Amino acid sequence: MVQELARGISAHGRSRSYKRRGIHFLKKKNNGEFPKHEKKQKTEEAPSKAPKFYPADDVKKPLKRKAVKKPTKLRASIQPGTVLILLAGRFKGKRCVFLRQQESGLLLVTGPFKVNGVPLKRVNQAYVIATSTLIDISKVDVSKFDDTYFKSTEKVEKKKSEDGFFNAQADEKKKELSPEYVENQKKVDAALLTALKPELKGYLSARFSLKKNDRPHLMAF
Repeated sequence: MVQELARGISAHGRSRSYKRRGIHFLKKKNNGEFPKHEKKQKTEEAPSKAPKFYPADDVKKPLKRKAVKKPTKLRASIQPGTVLILLAGRFKGKRCVFLRQQESGLLLVTGPFKVNGVPLKRVNQAYVIATSTLIDISKVDVSKFDDTYFKSTEKVEKKKSEDGFFNAQADEKKKELSPEYVENQKKVDAALLTALKPELKGYLSARFSLKKNDRPHLMAF
């Protein structure tokens, strides 16, 4: 180890240090020049530290999410033809017939409409009670009633101005269903009605309700 006279000052001079390090051998191998190495291009990396400057207004940044969509598992008590009781929504308390499960996981059901007024619609299986009543729906064709069929009928709400808000009631008109939608409902009803006996029609048309002394947890649906 080379002795230091002071911090950073070696006891050997420049020429002796040059000879000791063997730099003249490196120059001799490379025609009297120091070897040159190409600099590696640094890849731009995202800054890990938070910036010191923040904008005056809040800027929303999208969060990274790794969402994995898994198919919704159908309850064991629900199968095609099962009579369900709706627990929420406009038709709360009414019974309907389960036709099939959609790709989105929702259940495709109908009243039928001619019996209790429940049209072809999609419901979440968390808001239904499955009964033990089963109906034969082998004659019902539901191949074309996918999720896109119902999305086309959904209402798209637009932002209204102040004047439009007060004049909304005057401008609003009753929305009419397309003839194709009505015709499809009639075909499904006709196929279902052939499998319904008079007792089943009365059962589907009756609304489900609980009385004062009823105990839902002890009931067998």
